[in-house]
Amino acid sequence: MASPITIRLGARARQRIAADGMQAADVAIVPAAAGGPKGLILHGMDCWMFGSWLKDAPRQRKLVGASIGAWRMAASAFHDPVAAHQRLARLYAAQRYPAKVDAAYVSRTCRALLDEVLDGRGAEVMAHPDHHLSVITVRGIGALAQSGTRWREMAGFIIAAASNVVARKRLAGSMERVVFHNARDDSAWLRQEFDAFSSHFVGLSDANLRDALLASGSIPLVLEAVTGIAGAPPGAYWDGGLIDYHLHLPYQRDPGLVLYPHFADYIVPGWLDKSLPWRRARDAALENVVMVSPSPAFLASLPNGKLPDRRDFTFYGQDHAARTRDWTRAIGESERMAEAFARWSEKPDLQQARGF
Repeated sequence: MASPITIRLGARARQRIAADGMQAADVAIVPAAAGGPKGLILHGMDCWMFGSWLKDAPRQRKLVGASIGAWRMAASAFHDPVAAHQRLARLYAAQRYPAKVDAAYVSRTCRALLDEVLDGRGAEVMAHPDHHLSVITVRGIGALAQSGTRWREMAGFIIAAASNVVARKRLAGSMERVVFHNARDDSAWLRQEFDAFSSHFVGLSDANLRDALLASGSIPLVLEAVTGIAGAPPGAYWDGGLIDYHLHLPYQRDPGLVLYPHFADYIVPGWLDKSLPWRRARDAALENVVMVSPSPAFLASLPNGKLPDRRDFTFYGQDHAARTRDWTRAIGESERMAEAFARWSEKPDLQQARGF
């Protein structure tokens, strides 16, 4: 039977696993990509990793995410991460929207969803003894410096998209990266310049956790920009995936391993790079990365033969029950990925793993 997972290893990760095996104690960073409903397919991996495997090998770890990835990593930092991930998966799959909906409605719905996921216990997320959360957001500058009418925002993003096609570094004229991080972790590995984007660093607190998480998932023209975030520079905040879609970050700066459960077996730097395959990351930043993603055979076994995605809201229309049913089935199937990686981690077959 075909494996439900694909494994990719950077050169340094391969050498370390060949020498010492796949040890939970070696995992220093867990990234989590933006991607909306696609992230649901990692539910099984999240519950296994944070519910037992990593939990049984305590050490300080950096959990870094954008959009749904930030929501997943926040759930991972609860005292009971499995219960938090179950809340997130259930509530996310159960979202319902009328046929005609505006950005304000979607923002209110997502804010209410986050309130239920956090369950009034957001302080747990920031007080975890080992896991330090970083939430990546985007702050608009230039034409995107202020939120306003839909047409103004659309014009700003058209300018940003056109600039990005010419060169990714030109996107830095429209957006800045803002990292909301655990106050006990100075995010030193991200502070030294590694790309063209200006970056700001803001400590997470009870006053800004929910707003940071909402901003990190605020897709332009689908949700409203988040403004007035406590402790952060003023301005309009958007989905962190605009700059860091698959989190192409300087992982090689950490001596430990990076365990990256991902819904794809490649890294696209920014959301606007999705249609530009030559932008996929293949550099030294991935040398210590262990990436686990669904295999083609696994994807073919899912409802509609694909990952859940945002287009499903249109595909299923007002048949909310059918979409929720199929997304819930995909969430259940995700346990097969966790089981397969658990077996692999016990006895790593390096021939099964490809490079980047």
